Amino acid sequence: MSASWALQQAVFAALVNDGGMQDAFGDPPRVYDTPPRAASFPYCVIGADAESDDSTATEKGSAHVLSVEVWSRASGLKEAKEGAEAVRDALDGASLTVTGQTLIDLRWLDASTLRESDGETVRAVLRFRAVLESQT
Repeated sequence: MSASWALQQAVFAALVNDGGMQDAFGDPPRVYDTPPRAASFPYCVIGADAESDDSTATEKGSAHVLSVEVWSRASGLKEAKEGAEAVRDALDGASLTVTGQTLIDLRWLDASTLRESDGETVRAVLRFRAVLESQT
């Protein structure tokens, strides 16, 4: 299994099993890889990622920058920002079980909030950096 896919699965599991995520996105939390057409707002999408080699002379490893998006249609920015805070709290510094890998570190990098061109949808994008070491 690729390290990137294993990390995405671990991130998904962490988000759907977090109490703060349930408060922000329902029970069970609405967390998607691809949201269904009629998804209820607010919801969370595991977004784009990038992977690079982070091997040492003795250990095989990878570094990942991944994004998680919060989508809201509530008036104003509050719901999107509160959802973003729930995502950050669930993932920043989390100890995830990543199949075939050892998670060395998972840290929040930054977040941005923007209004979509439809005038009613708000999206918050959070980026995280994860460092993994291969167990094989």
